[in-house]
Amino acid sequence: MARRLRPVDLDFVRSAPVRLVFARQITAPPESVFRALAEDVAGWPEWFSAVTLARPTHEGAGREVRLRGGTRFAETILVAKGPEVYAYRIDETNTPGARALVEEWRLAPAGGGTRVQWTFAADGPPVFRALLRLARPGLGKAFRDAVTALDRRLAR
Repeated sequence: MARRLRPVDLDFVRSAPVRLVFARQITAPPESVFRALAEDVAGWPEWFSAVTLARPTHEGAGREVRLRGGTRFAETILVAKGPEVYAYRIDETNTPGARALVEEWRLAPAGGGTRVQWTFAADGPPVFRALLRLARPGLGKAFRDAVTALDRRLAR
């Protein structure tokens, strides 16, 4: 059953009790990466293997996302400032223990391509926070694999 999370704003990315930050440089230009993130929401499953469904909701102001294993999110877009930043808050999820979640994607020109930085900011009870910290290597691998696949997709 979906649970409602605490509504937080973009500042939560800097103040969250758990902040997992990952970065990678790819060859695609920031404009192309931003379009894939913010405008081609339905295309996420083609490059982010953990995502099985992504679709815009509320006339583009939100998203519905489903992950492998059955995790579901209803999200609100907090900022879509192309080609620099795309961020969203999770409003509802079936993830146990989560109290607040925000994900932020920052894009910057780098070496003829883009430096992609993903911040996963979260709050929950101590056990939830500890589990997230233990999941860091797996989330990092998922990010690296996804951004590499996105770069390949954009090169086509």
